[in-house]
Amino acid sequence: MRRPPIPAPPRRPPIKALIALAAFAALAPLAAMAALALATAPALSAATLAAPPPSIEIGGAPGAGGAAKPPAGAGKRPAPGGKRSSAPLSAAEVQQASRRLAELGYWPGAAEGRWDAVWRQALLAFQKMEWRKRTGVLTRADWSELLRAEPPAPRETGPAHLEVDLARQVFYMVDAEGKVSHILPVSSGTGKPFRAPGWRGTADTPCGHFTVFSRLSGWRKSPLGVMYNPLYLVGGIAIHGSLDVPPVPASHGCIRIPMFASRRLPQMVPRETPVLVYGCRDEPPGPPLPAVARTSQGSH
Repeated sequence: MRRPPIPAPPRRPPIKALIALAAFAALAPLAAMAALALATAPALSAATLAAPPPSIEIGGAPGAGGAAKPPAGAGKRPAPGGKRSSAPLSAAEVQQASRRLAELGYWPGAAEGRWDAVWRQALLAFQKMEWRKRTGVLTRADWSELLRAEPPAPRETGPAHLEVDLARQVFYMVDAEGKVSHILPVSSGTGKPFRAPGWRGTADTPCGHFTVFSRLSGWRKSPLGVMYNPLYLVGGIAIHGSLDVPPVPASHGCIRIPMFASRRLPQMVPRETPVLVYGCRDEPPGPPLPAVARTSQGSH
């Protein structure tokens, strides 16, 4: 009697087919998502372009991410006429600066408006009066300040007199109506000890009320240097011309002025003209000084 045949086991699919089937099953959801993204991409792009990121500033309003940086030059006051302070000055503006210096009372230079050494000294005096950087170079910032400046006021009024401000290092004339004119840069005593042949002391320019007690013409030699057209105030202290007038105190006690002014000043200042010197260590001058011994040995 024959045994019935044993059925063969079911054939398993190849391993490669199983791997392919598993990969298809895994990628199917991703493919669906990609199809959905492609279908909605135009709408998303339009929405994104319409709504800027929160860190971008629109119309000056800062977003959640912080304000944008201000534009270059923001916060700086523009020069008159809307020009930037770094813009070069035109010839017309330079002439305007010279006219303005003359109007404010600074010793004027060439009448035709040419910017010469005298105008540079006038500008230096203006920079000193306004506590600006002492360069003697006309910048647009200086030009702008010239347009806004007011004429300086004297420390004292009354009879016509001279004033010297040691703090600012300037000289000027004051008329009987109290108007200031002929403002000049000066260089006075350094306030430091010094030694010279036959001399030893401190290079001080005294503050107080003085008068021009003596006037000499031409170059005068003193133990401490040379002076041009000195106007003596007290002892050997004089207002005089010098070839070296730096923007800072540099003398042994005299008040140096530029040469172009010292050539004319003796004809403008008679003897016994009152002189007020102030600005010693930021202290106001005291009462008028009593008579002092007067000599003409200059201190330069």
